[in-house]
Amino acid sequence: MALTGSATAFTACQVTDTGGIDDNSFNQTAWKGVQDAVTDFGIEARFLESQAETDYEANINSLIEGDCDVIITVGFLLGDATKTAAEANPDQKFSIVDFAYDPPIANVLGQVYSTDEAAFLAGYLAAGMTQTEVLGVFGGINIPPVTIFMDGFSWGVDYHNAQKGTSVIVLGWDPDTREGLFTNNFESLDDGRAYAQNLYDEGADIVLPVAGPVGLGSAALADELGTDRLKIIGVDADLYLTDPEKGHVYLTSITKRMDATVRQVIEMAMNDQFEGGLLVGSLDNGGVGLAPFHDLADAVPDDLKAELDAIRMGIIDGSIPVGR
Repeated sequence: MALTGSATAFTACQVTDTGGIDDNSFNQTAWKGVQDAVTDFGIEARFLESQAETDYEANINSLIEGDCDVIITVGFLLGDATKTAAEANPDQKFSIVDFAYDPPIANVLGQVYSTDEAAFLAGYLAAGMTQTEVLGVFGGINIPPVTIFMDGFSWGVDYHNAQKGTSVIVLGWDPDTREGLFTNNFESLDDGRAYAQNLYDEGADIVLPVAGPVGLGSAALADELGTDRLKIIGVDADLYLTDPEKGHVYLTSITKRMDATVRQVIEMAMNDQFEGGLLVGSLDNGGVGLAPFHDLADAVPDDLKAELDAIRMGIIDGSIPVGR
């Protein structure tokens, strides 16, 4: 990629988690942030894909030797490999998506997201839309960046029940026991179909898959069944846009603006404003949110839309707590 507007090339490098750079999820969204920086700042960029967890360390080390001004690692599972590399190379700037270190590491900026805030809105929405009073959720792996979606969704349903006197239940996750349904991968569309089918068979008419590309299999099932029987809530990106052939099945998506925070990190590194620590995306700063309802907009009652707007403001100003 050609550099413009600068005498010295700045290179941003990314190591993906498994699932690929075009996973319609977190790898792709993070890479969009790098591509936005290429467009906006004229930098150079490259990535290495991890096919398995055993690739993490080798990919990071390969980029350390490749004149990267900042190395962005994507995903909670790269936490250990990133820490090891950062401590061994204190002059190399790193940023990791979906992870933070306590205590902080001086040359690593963690990008984390208050996804439970947006998921709370999605849970309230789903509770207001369900016809069966049964909702379903499943995750890829039982790790905090996955379960934070499931927590917020469950709490939003609880809030709807408390406010409206409803008795909507959530299958697939218990925020108190920390037990639920997990595919134990982020790749298998067959698992996405099977898990959604099982939840549908138990009565769920809206399902939230928190499993990256696995959720595309759930969307395929909803497409076959029809949205009058099963709707899907996407995660990370607006899946109406990234999965356009099945876009009509998505009630909404819980968006995690990794593209915005990745771009911000690159700009900080370019301007000598980079520091180790934490960058948090929230409802307040637009780092997380709910995607538009798109094709299903007319199906969402106006009063429910108004309630969601009010709840969003309540979460931002602290009058509506998210969590137990």
